[in-house]
Amino acid sequence: MEQIVSEALINAVKAQEAFVNESRKTLIDLACQMVKTLRQGGKILIFGNGGSAADAQHMAAEFVNRFLINRRPMAAIALTTDTSTITSIGNDFSFDEIFAKQVQALGKPEDLALGISTSGGSVNVIRAIEAAKTIGMRTAALTGGVTGDGGEVGRLADLTLNVPAVKTQHIQEVHLFAEHLLCELVEREIFGEV
Repeated sequence: MEQIVSEALINAVKAQEAFVNESRKTLIDLACQMVKTLRQGGKILIFGNGGSAADAQHMAAEFVNRFLINRRPMAAIALTTDTSTITSIGNDFSFDEIFAKQVQALGKPEDLALGISTSGGSVNVIRAIEAAKTIGMRTAALTGGVTGDGGEVGRLADLTLNVPAVKTQHIQEVHLFAEHLLCELVEREIFGEV
């Protein structure tokens, strides 16, 4: 068990370092795009499956409520929370459409869509990114994998933050790290220092 713990720590730190080294500029670009979106009266629509669904909810809560600063709410919606909408779309159409239909209903050109997919291949995230692009929204993705392009999700998005790791847990850990960094960068840029 001691060895497992030590190796897990080493691999988690390596994944974060590799991500920051490869994605620092894109991370800052995405934070700037989020700031621009919010300042222009737009909102951030966030979506993903499983652990990425939880990340979408977590991130939206940080924007709407607070991260480090007590300040006015910022507009963000997790498309993973409305079970009636999700299950009706899944039942009447397809699980592949659960985010795309919400983007079509709620998205405006001044908004930003952020899809989270550990594999970069989640069909419902791909369809939502495509729907957002059709509306004229800016799109971004948090993905993973050593190929570096973030799969289909990463190739479709305007900005892609890809975690260059193989193990799902390390990709998800870095996603949370990136989400917190984005929240802090956006909050500080709009509202100043803590």
